[in-house]
Amino acid sequence: MTQPSQVPDYSLQRVSTTLGLPRTVVQGLIAAGFVSPSKGKRNEQRFTFQDLMLLRTAHELHQAKIPPRKILASLRRLKAALPAEIPLTGMRITAVGAEVAVRERGASWEAASGQLLMDFEVEPVDGGVTILEMRRPASTQRGETEASASEWFRRGEDLEDTDPRQAAKAYQEALELKPDYVEAYVNLGALMCEAKHCSEAVALYSKAMTVCAPSALLHFNMAIALEDLGRLEEAVEHYERCLELDPSQADAHFNLGCLGDKLGDGKSALRHFNAYRRMTRP
Repeated sequence: MTQPSQVPDYSLQRVSTTLGLPRTVVQGLIAAGFVSPSKGKRNEQRFTFQDLMLLRTAHELHQAKIPPRKILASLRRLKAALPAEIPLTGMRITAVGAEVAVRERGASWEAASGQLLMDFEVEPVDGGVTILEMRRPASTQRGETEASASEWFRRGEDLEDTDPRQAAKAYQEALELKPDYVEAYVNLGALMCEAKHCSEAVALYSKAMTVCAPSALLHFNMAIALEDLGRLEEAVEHYERCLELDPSQADAHFNLGCLGDKLGDGKSALRHFNAYRRMTRP
């Protein structure tokens, strides 16, 4: 495959069209110092393919709420390190938490510090840029996918207290990589409920139940979301299913006792409160 050279042969209009960005956004990125286009024969701005990569990256990182100062510092280092042509080994620049990371040749490294932190190939398609995952043996791919999903999950856990929105994005990334990741569904749904989006959490848990193995944890959290929506009878069904899958869930007994009181079923409430006391007795 012929690689595009670093001859400045992209006009501002072509950059805008290729990246799908308004000219005003491109000019704003230039004004911020992310790239320094050269001048053509008519004093017009001309860009290299490397400029396109940096502009697109700067825009995506800005959308990911990375501070401009950190973007600038990272891209200056990257610009010096980027090859003159698209690397056959592949390279992807992305936001990881509050940092700018580069993924290349199966490794990841932080752009600002150069510290070593999936494998991608960058290829021009119809005047644009497409990022394609490089194919590996299925067994290796599965192992790496599960490891990456776990990394995103842990990142979500770390961010929950300080940045719930980014935590939710991390859990979504984990689910993209591992669609039957029960714990990621549970935590993402809990964040939705905390943000008063319990209906969305119920829809998420319903989806999870179609792709995941039977899980007491999923049914327990579904019941909590349904309680918050006032759908008490449905919540009872899910707490009972939770106990069918895991009879040791003492909190499910306690919550069923509370629901029994609310629904006027004193006999059920007493039975579940007694079970809870037996299970939590010192």
